[in-house]
Amino acid sequence: MINTTLCYIEKDGCYLMMHRVKKENDLNHDKWVGVGGKFENGESPDDCLLREVKEETGLALVSWTLRGVVTFLSDVWAPEYMFLYTAEAEDAPLKECEEGVLEWVRKEDVYDLPIWIGDKIFFRLLEQGIPCFSLKLSYEGDALVSAVLNGIPVSTDPDSL
Repeated sequence: MINTTLCYIEKDGCYLMMHRVKKENDLNHDKWVGVGGKFENGESPDDCLLREVKEETGLALVSWTLRGVVTFLSDVWAPEYMFLYTAEAEDAPLKECEEGVLEWVRKEDVYDLPIWIGDKIFFRLLEQGIPCFSLKLSYEGDALVSAVLNGIPVSTDPDSL
């Protein structure tokens, strides 16, 4: 099981998003995601979060909240536990990121970007202010085939939440 973090830094009604277009063999290629990555040996979720945000954006976080744990299962990729955060960062210029292009995106425009269907589900949960949820997403290839929120199956249609 791979452990990762993903962070959506918030500012002026926007999320900092990364358009994943630079990294080779990237399962997120051409998708828009937050910033984050894999745990290094001995790291806690918070340690990984702070390191990955600094490495990818050049920013230091001033506050952050664990919003949920997302379990990804797939017939193609390794299983993953992702610790999902929202955060506020220092007001500083963004650095160039080696994995993609960083851009501030209005929260209401996120759904129009090429993002994973499962991401649309957790964006709805973030909008609703659901506190620290557990979300299990199962994929076959790129298709989301099941979603379970806090132990209860839910629709894979994010608009139904």
